[in-house]
Amino acid sequence: MQEFKPFKEGKVREVYDNGESLIIVATDRISAFDNILKNKITDKGAILTQMSKFWFDFTSDVVSNHMLSVDTKDMPEFFQQERFDGNSMMCKKLEMLPIECIVRGYITGSGWASYQENGTVCGIKLPEGLVESDKLPEPIYTPSTKADLGDHDENISFEQSVEVLEKIYPEKGREYAEKIRDYTIALYKKCAEYALSKGIIIADTKFEFGLDENGEVVIGDEMLTPDSSRFWPLEGYKPGQGQPSFDKQFVRDWLKANPDNDFLLPDEVVTKTVDKYKEAYELLTGKEFTR
Repeated sequence: MQEFKPFKEGKVREVYDNGESLIIVATDRISAFDNILKNKITDKGAILTQMSKFWFDFTSDVVSNHMLSVDTKDMPEFFQQERFDGNSMMCKKLEMLPIECIVRGYITGSGWASYQENGTVCGIKLPEGLVESDKLPEPIYTPSTKADLGDHDENISFEQSVEVLEKIYPEKGREYAEKIRDYTIALYKKCAEYALSKGIIIADTKFEFGLDENGEVVIGDEMLTPDSSRFWPLEGYKPGQGQPSFDKQFVRDWLKANPDNDFLLPDEVVTKTVDKYKEAYELLTGKEFTR
């Protein structure tokens, strides 16, 4: 049996080269504040992979995606081990664009902090009088650069995203920048409306796009998971304060409240985090989570 070694390892994912395709494995690691925590979150990788699959299927009419299969039977024998079951996705190889495509439908987090300071989010002027967690009149697109592991992403304007892409793809920069912006907004609107009907508010999220072998813009990476988005329960949503969430905000809050944590979570925080991820998956897909 051919052994595979990941050629790229992120904070929570491993990427394997499978010749014509890639195999992306979502591990049960969890990161917060740019650090990998010492705990594993059981089933997290499988939940995120299955959730991305759900959204890729749901949005294939808006933009093509990189997913080929989540069935390990379609992958080399090495991946037919239990540890890869449910958390592995075979994908097309893409040339990834170096822009994180962030879309915000509600004002929260760093956006809220910036708005309180000067009435803008990432340089975009917003109406006066908004309160924390308010829904924005229209979703806003706030791209950032993709930082290397350990560095922070940097917010940039749309025009700066054109410049970044133009340097790499002369005479194509604006076309690509406009495409990924328009896809980002269209994907967010479609998915946020659907999620709302299932009792979940998608406050914000990020997408990543790449070019396929024909130079077409395709969505890659993960999609609308609690790791790349802020999910809030619709029930009890109340502007003017922070909201409880289905994502790792729960973990972040605990770490902030316990500064001597050494990046080790107590068991009950791990259990509650898994339960939140499962609840989000089951609400959105209408299916019980199984690996």
